[in-house]
Amino acid sequence: MIETAEVIDNDFLRQFEYKVNDELAIIEYSLQERKIFLTKLIIPETITSSEFKEEFLSAVFEIIEERNLSVVPTSPDVAKFIRKNRQYKSLLPIGVRI
Repeated sequence: MIETAEVIDNDFLRQFEYKVNDELAIIEYSLQERKIFLTKLIIPETITSSEFKEEFLSAVFEIIEERNLSVVPTSPDVAKFIRKNRQYKSLLPIGVRI
């Protein structure tokens, strides 16, 4: 399980990062007012675990929840994750449906 402490928010590059075997798994974002737009998910090809993406996204969503931000998923992978994990639907801003 990926711990939220291991996920780094690189606010200069506007991305959440998690280092795995000298490679970075990345979720790019854009922050506007109290909304975070998750725009792109990049998982290194060397990571073959089917659960890694779920764990990485869960850790990022925990950080976002702690910061009391709304999530606007513009990445298809992130939208699919929210559909599958309904506990994060409350983070969607009013009027955004998935």
